[in-house]
Amino acid sequence: MSKKLLLVEDDEVFARAIARALSLRNYSVTHRPDAPSAASEIAESEFDFAILDLNLGGHTSLNLIQPLRTRNPGMRILMLTGYASIATAVEAIKLGADNYLAKPADTAEILNALLAEDASADQGPATHEETSLEPMSVRRLEWEHIQKVLAENDGNVSETARQLKMHRRTLQRKLQKRPVAG
Repeated sequence: MSKKLLLVEDDEVFARAIARALSLRNYSVTHRPDAPSAASEIAESEFDFAILDLNLGGHTSLNLIQPLRTRNPGMRILMLTGYASIATAVEAIKLGADNYLAKPADTAEILNALLAEDASADQGPATHEETSLEPMSVRRLEWEHIQKVLAENDGNVSETARQLKMHRRTLQRKLQKRPVAG
């Protein structure tokens, strides 16, 4: 019997590649490209696993975790993102995700993270900052702070910019850049 998996990913090429690879590994994959269609699918179907892209066209998928947990408390949920930060990882785990993985990731890495023991048991996923003795750079600290404030404002860029006393377009430019290492 195949395992039912919900894949919420707005990158169609990546979604097709992952869905195909997971199908070959005996997963029945249902793909949805955005939060509203995913929410409808969650209301209609029960899944054993879910892989959620954190950033869906400027919107967050964090609000899908609770409905998934309500529908099937024992399911495994992996938050996948190209914009990893400690703040969003902590938020995802607090909301009920089992693990958090930064893109790019291949199928093996995704399955390892999805099937791994509960990340909250060891205080969340290990990051470069946690495994390194070197302090974070100022640019990385800025990125982490922006992500924290953005998460506190439920992804509202305008309100985040106001709280950070930053022009909205400046904040948008900073958000479009990938986080810097270390």
